[in-house]
Amino acid sequence: MILKKLQLNFSSLFGLLLLVLSLWAIAHELHQYNYRDILNSLAAIPKSRVSWAIWLTAFGYLVMIGYDILGFNYINRSLSWNKIAFTNFISSAFSNTIGFALLTGSAIRYRFYASWGVSAVAIAQVIAFANFTFWLGMFAVAGFLFLINPLNIPTQLHLPFATVRPIGIIFLLLVAAYLLGSIFIKQPLIIRGHEFRFPSFNISLAQIAISSFDWILAAAVLYALLPSNISLSYLDFLGIYLLAMFAGVVSNVPGGLGVFETIILLILSSKVSAAVVLGSMLAYRGVYYFLPLLVAAGLLGLYEIRFRTENFRK
Repeated sequence: MILKKLQLNFSSLFGLLLLVLSLWAIAHELHQYNYRDILNSLAAIPKSRVSWAIWLTAFGYLVMIGYDILGFNYINRSLSWNKIAFTNFISSAFSNTIGFALLTGSAIRYRFYASWGVSAVAIAQVIAFANFTFWLGMFAVAGFLFLINPLNIPTQLHLPFATVRPIGIIFLLLVAAYLLGSIFIKQPLIIRGHEFRFPSFNISLAQIAISSFDWILAAAVLYALLPSNISLSYLDFLGIYLLAMFAGVVSNVPGGLGVFETIILLILSSKVSAAVVLGSMLAYRGVYYFLPLLVAAGLLGLYEIRFRTENFRK
């Protein structure tokens, strides 16, 4: 118990340290600009591009529902799609924005699925499956892009690689190992006392396809909000986005805040004003994180009011 508390405290302190360092890096990068430059860049984003970003966000959250649908298919359990969609959207909106998915998204999944008769073991399996699917898509898309179009890693990150190609090779090897396991390993594996069973090959492919599409759409939201005159193709930007998001997710900072922005700014600062990039990223956070969170919070509030009213009548 003490060891777990120490690990949790270390994880929190590490995330806080990364957040502070990232905010310092952003402040250093933007020291020649004032807040008016950033606000002007934010206001200069055409409404048509903001509209595109909102539609892409809606489509992205729709794709995320596939994580839980596949999860229930994996454990051979049935639950109506509207309940799965409702739970997944609220869970995704909260965990994406607040971070600490095991404490936010997982708790929300348990709250709803348990009330609909799903056992705690089955819920845990769906949660683990969804989290694993999330990483599979990252490894597949990033691995492919990093291999064929290797991005130079900023020296400020102090990584042991000059480009992301070695990272891409590692990612693709992990995906290949997972697919081979789904074909050849039929017996459950015992990992730290927990039983793990590979899904069928078809489900494994579906995991990679759904998660990859999720990552592609998420990057497209930010790309739509960048200046139209920036000399950067979507595929080039997708590689930058995946590198920044990977660092942000690993940092365990809520929403990758600061870490994500630092890497984007370091790479794009040579192509466009840092104030303009930050304005686009502020719009991205508003559209992709905070807008869904507001909708999810409203839906959660309405559900709780209805739930309590029905219980009161009983």
